[in-house]
Amino acid sequence: MRIGIIAGEASGDILASGLIKAIHKYYPDAQFEGIAGPLMIEAGCRAIYPAEKLAVMGLVEVLAHYRELSSIRKELIEYFIANPPDVFIGIDAPDFNLDIEAALKAQGIGTIHYVSPSVWAWRQYRLAKIARAVDMILTLFPFEKRFYENHKISVQYVGHTLADEIDLKIDVPAIRKKLSLDIKNNQSVIAVLPGSRMSEVTRLAQPFIATMLQCLQEQYLQNKSDLVFVIPFVNEKTKDFFTQELDQQFKGQDVLRQQIHLFNCCSRDVMAAADAVLLASGTAALEALLLKKPMLVAYKLAPLTYWMAKRLLKVPYYSLPNLLAGECLVEEITQNDVCPEILTDKVLNLLNIENWQEKLKIFDDIHQLLRKNANETAAQAVIDYLRSKGKLPASDSVVRVKDPTAEEK
Repeated sequence: MRIGIIAGEASGDILASGLIKAIHKYYPDAQFEGIAGPLMIEAGCRAIYPAEKLAVMGLVEVLAHYRELSSIRKELIEYFIANPPDVFIGIDAPDFNLDIEAALKAQGIGTIHYVSPSVWAWRQYRLAKIARAVDMILTLFPFEKRFYENHKISVQYVGHTLADEIDLKIDVPAIRKKLSLDIKNNQSVIAVLPGSRMSEVTRLAQPFIATMLQCLQEQYLQNKSDLVFVIPFVNEKTKDFFTQELDQQFKGQDVLRQQIHLFNCCSRDVMAAADAVLLASGTAALEALLLKKPMLVAYKLAPLTYWMAKRLLKVPYYSLPNLLAGECLVEEITQNDVCPEILTDKVLNLLNIENWQEKLKIFDDIHQLLRKNANETAAQAVIDYLRSKGKLPASDSVVRVKDPTAEEK
């Protein structure tokens, strides 16, 4: 069995590697090749290109990389048509993958897209293209399944791997010990996540650092030293950029600078060790929800990208906690409002846990809804699809995973 697969960025690498491992449990000789991240390569995927080639964010930002991305896409289409896989699976990166899927499907190659494009939120004109390009969509969230069913597109809801990986209850003291984070009983810990992409970090570093400084100064004026900030980074490049800005803004503030701790990777542990989180919108917001953390979500885009996105957006929220809850559970701050004058009080108010008790209960309900053994469920969907197309024997050796959304129909 040969499977073409393309994933971009860290989140796609995680999903794809889990899927590859799950399929290998049943078909150890299955071969995977395409655009792969380090986890996919470790799981046995042959990388034609590295996943970092697709780590480009925003409508405007993509234009700068258009020629290179177009060349890679053309080459991959030609390769997979000349060497047809039994199925092609595009993981996220819809603006890149859907064109490949459409070209391959037109040549009779089966296509599956894993992670729904945000068509329920904006650019709904893409639905026609999705219907032409893919044989099946695998979605992470239940509201996405209902959306595609309403538009007569084949869909399977598989849940989210993060919900499977993260325990329903978190042992905060144990994680702080693991991080060698010595926190006194009177101290509160706030995690700050300025994003995984360099473009996010360059926009959020200055206002996030200014907010931390203002929070610590307010505490200092009240003769308090009970606030600690912890910040994880996905790589040295983003850490170096952030540290330079941090050193510049905290120049002459050595006492306050000691209240800030930087970490390499381990963003989940850093969030788990915190009492609250200030973060860039994205998968990290879902992770904070699963960790049951009060949070404040901020987002800044290139001005033109934001102007275009605002006019195309079809939903009242952009953060995953609010979309999953169907209501505004967490506050969303955007563009020019992402500044210390607005963020400081909101960040400090996150520590008022009484205001979050009901919201945290909803977080727990969402966590349990998303726990579907996603890797196995996605693998089962792929295997069932291949069997339906005669690419695999009809014998059924895969353990069936009950779909909790089935009763909704």
